[in-house]
Order: sequence, then C-alpha cells, then structure tokens
Amino acid sequence: MLPDPTSDDRLDRAFVALGDPVRRRIVARLSRGPVTVGDLAAPFEISLQAVSKHIQVLEQAGLVTRTRDAQRRPVHLNPGALEELTAWIDRYRLIHEQSYRSLDALLSSPPAAPPSDRPADLGPVTHQEERP
Repeated sequence: MLPDPTSDDRLDRAFVALGDPVRRRIVARLSRGPVTVGDLAAPFEISLQAVSKHIQVLEQAGLVTRTRDAQRRPVHLNPGALEELTAWIDRYRLIHEQSYRSLDALLSSPPAAPPSDRPADLGPVTHQEERP
C-alpha cells in the first residue's frame, strides 16, 4: 500500500515547523490551553510580528488553529496533527524496539559450542602416542 501523499505533505510541514525551537516552545505552551498571540509572545525576546509569523507556520502545518472569541483570537493546539506525528514516530519506534529485543535475546543467550571438524560417527577423539 502506497503512503497517502497528502499525509506525507502534512508530516513534512509539521516536522519542518517543529524544527524551530521557538515554535516548539509555542506548541509546549499551547498544550496547557489556548492563548492569544500577545500572551504567547510575552516570554520571548522577539517582536509580536515575529511570533505571529511563527504561528502562521504552525497553522500552515496544521499544528494550530485560531478562533475568534469576541475581540480575542486565541490560538489552539490541534491534537489531531500531533496524533498523526505520534503515530508515524511510533511505527518506527516499534520496529526498532523489536530489533533491540532480538539483539538483547541473542546477546544474553549462552554461546553455542563451536562446530567440530570431526564427523560425529567417528566417536570421541583420543590421543595415543605411537610406539616405535
């Protein structure tokens, strides 16, 4: 089954958006609940316009949405987008965990006896000195 190209595009945009530390901090703050752009800008030493641009990147990636609430426009985290990222990461995490478990089992098992060069039907090897 081929991957859904729109899903790949969404994942690409989301990972690119999360590649910036300011945007990751914005997402972390939004995980506690919706806030306005002004409230999001407060802890950063960047302009309100710069924070707005970061929000736009997160919106285009589908990670956040803005709603209108009277005079306010709170920014909300989109949990569906984060679930899609988590599912993608989990798929590969599970593959690697299985590989590590297999390696762990191999390394913790006792070593096998080395193969003998002597055929089994000849019996045990005895060392007798030849007498002249």
